[in-house]
Amino acid sequence: MATAHILVVDDDQDICNLLSRYLTKSGYTVATAGRGSTAKELLANQRFDLVLCDHRLPDTDGLQMVQHIRATCPGTQVIIITGYSEVRLAVELMRRGAFDYIAKPLYPEELLMRVQDALASDTPSGPTASASTSPGPSKSTKSHEYVDGSGPSSANIAKHIALVAPTDMSVIITGETGTGKEFVARRIHQQSKRATSPFVAVDCGALPKELAGSELFGHTKGAFTGAVTDKPGSFEQAQGGTLFLDEIGNLTYENQVKLLRVLQERSIKRIGGTKEIAVDVRVLIATNEDLRKAVTEGRFREDLWHRINEFAIHLLPLRERREDIERFALHFMEQANVRLGRQVTGFAPTAMERLLNHGWPGNLRELGNVVKRAVLLSTGALIPVECLPAILLSSRTEPGSAPEGTTTAPYAEEGLRGVAHQAERDAILSALERNGYNKSRTAEQLNIDRKTLYNKLRSFGLEV
Repeated sequence: MATAHILVVDDDQDICNLLSRYLTKSGYTVATAGRGSTAKELLANQRFDLVLCDHRLPDTDGLQMVQHIRATCPGTQVIIITGYSEVRLAVELMRRGAFDYIAKPLYPEELLMRVQDALASDTPSGPTASASTSPGPSKSTKSHEYVDGSGPSSANIAKHIALVAPTDMSVIITGETGTGKEFVARRIHQQSKRATSPFVAVDCGALPKELAGSELFGHTKGAFTGAVTDKPGSFEQAQGGTLFLDEIGNLTYENQVKLLRVLQERSIKRIGGTKEIAVDVRVLIATNEDLRKAVTEGRFREDLWHRINEFAIHLLPLRERREDIERFALHFMEQANVRLGRQVTGFAPTAMERLLNHGWPGNLRELGNVVKRAVLLSTGALIPVECLPAILLSSRTEPGSAPEGTTTAPYAEEGLRGVAHQAERDAILSALERNGYNKSRTAEQLNIDRKTLYNKLRSFGLEV
């Protein structure tokens, strides 16, 4: 197997050097760049299998880099390096085409695990369709295993899935990013008469506009610059099975027209072709935006909306189904045990309390990443609270946290004083996390004594 080529993009030269040495020792070929412009030049001149990109760069940001890579290097995976305070942003970047995010501080084993997952993925960089042809728990589909929650909302979802799965009705699945819309789509497929046929997932939000038609409907050789061979689109790949279109609201008006025609006529024409190709595909739709509003504003075709809205399933955000958090956390723990070769059996009571009280702006994706990292860091049978990221360790996190994941603190005052309090609190959290929650090293780094650090922790409601 050829050596994978990785590009590390970070304006911190020390991080670039550390990642380069570590990944090179792990068997990869690594190049580095300190600016987005330098990274773009490297991407234009050579092929990379994966880009590890810091979200904050001197001349650009993660979103612009993801969009550039999606448009110019559709076969390249992207992992964004960010902080836990930016979880909602990181999840949005994944919606735009990043494979995953990894939060600072970086741990070697976790980094290598994410790199291996990205390079082994059968979904090149989000927009290209991924297919699963077996309903069983094979290695390729195990990561998509669905687990039912225990609350009334989950029971209602399971009931709706059981009702609609055996039919061929189109289903529109709504909910915030990270609530598990693709998991629900896969469960519908697994319980349908098409379960032994392909399941193909396409992230319309990550599709570059100029490539969307080709990805969905295919193209013929010579149809446009770069079309060196005939290529079947997602509809042909899903023949006899299920096509899952995530974030359908991002399709251009032209592609909405083409999609409507395919759904009505049950046939497609490849771009540049004249031959009609019959397709037998069930379509499942997902979106995190209000398509009715998009129709009113003229951004989404009303006839297409009525065509796809035969049955609807809405997924609540994790903060509104807290009765499911423990079940999902244990499920992710079991997956991480298998992936990391660990034997963690559960969470310490204080750690589970933190999970239950967090606002989870990134929903299931954030919970899965937090649990996976905690399993990695844990040295005993139970995950202690110290293995959770610092942002979860504030006792001021309220169950009713806002979608942005902000916390409510009684010291939050107006004016510069409140800003200073928040900045000091954030600095302490970051220092604790950088030093592995060693309070002596943290106090030394912050140039204060341990007693002062303990007093500040208590005043800010931080129990670590």
